[in-house]
Amino acid sequence: MKGSRQKIILDIITNNDIETQNQLIDALNAHGIASTQATISRDIKELRLVKELTPAGTYRYAVSASHSNDHNEKLRKIFRESVTSYCCAQNIVVLKTLPGLAPAACSAIDKMDIEGLAGTLAGDDTAFLAMIDCAHAQMLCDEIENYF
Repeated sequence: MKGSRQKIILDIITNNDIETQNQLIDALNAHGIASTQATISRDIKELRLVKELTPAGTYRYAVSASHSNDHNEKLRKIFRESVTSYCCAQNIVVLKTLPGLAPAACSAIDKMDIEGLAGTLAGDDTAFLAMIDCAHAQMLCDEIENYF
């Protein structure tokens, strides 16, 4: 629910000038999603939304310029510090890590907005990333290739 709500929030602020949390709540209601101000406030923080000045002199919510690079930076850091190898097995991406670091790698990956990620499972030095299909698994492996 949270992930789909946040994706809709990003779509709303991309296509509309939303100035206030109340306007965002109303826009979510129009999409059939009831939400509270506290939930919206947490979503804004997690999505790292900022207010930017529009040409009309008003403010609107927008994605922080640094947010788009966060995904790549986090993956690079995880791979530099813990992952030793990877492979793609149909819709599963298998990561081998240094001993004891698979849970940390999975935790960080779970917090990222990786397209097609269904979930993660960590052992001591092995992490399984379940993707929704083989194509998404291959896309993630292609992205991982850039970090090795």
